[in-house]
Amino acid sequence: MSQRRLTPSEIRFLQEALSADYKTVDIRLREGEYQCDLAKAIASFQLELYFPDVKDVIKGSYGEDKTNDIQFIRKVQTILKKMEKSRVIKILPKNKPWELQRYALSSFKFQDADRNLVILATDEQIKQTRDLLNSASTQVAPSAKSSILWIRISVLVVIVVASYSAIVWTLLQPTINSIIFIPAFCIAAACSLMLGKTLSKKTASGIQS
Repeated sequence: MSQRRLTPSEIRFLQEALSADYKTVDIRLREGEYQCDLAKAIASFQLELYFPDVKDVIKGSYGEDKTNDIQFIRKVQTILKKMEKSRVIKILPKNKPWELQRYALSSFKFQDADRNLVILATDEQIKQTRDLLNSASTQVAPSAKSSILWIRISVLVVIVVASYSAIVWTLLQPTINSIIFIPAFCIAAACSLMLGKTLSKKTASGIQS
């Protein structure tokens, strides 16, 4: 199952769900009822680091044919909204306006309205998901670091170009203005060295990845 790379906030939310103890909720999660089926479907996706939308959840619980039933989709969305109010799940914000909302469990263990203990993932499954999550977490840092490097490179390029432009402009004047020439030359030289080092880091990180 593929999904875009997790954001730091999504990773944090998954960590909280995996670490959460039994949550007491005011809704029934009885076997065979919609709420329990939907919770199980969301759990199966979430254990693979995937946040499903309503169609994913329906497909996982009732088959693909049901994902084309508009009335059934609305019914399920209503149930999911009740589950959110009962703190069983969390409705995640849309990444893009035209996308469907995504869902995530707040925990994998609940005590429902009938005081039944409901476990949606075994200790082994939770351990495996933690391992996957740790792997995903290590992939976020290089991405953020790469973005910072690109920003630094862009800033340095702008400064170097502006400094050399000032130097050239000063040299073209009948009288060289040392107040402009000397600082511009020093800035251009310093930033050129910094730019070279930053580009070397970018090249090295590209080779490693």
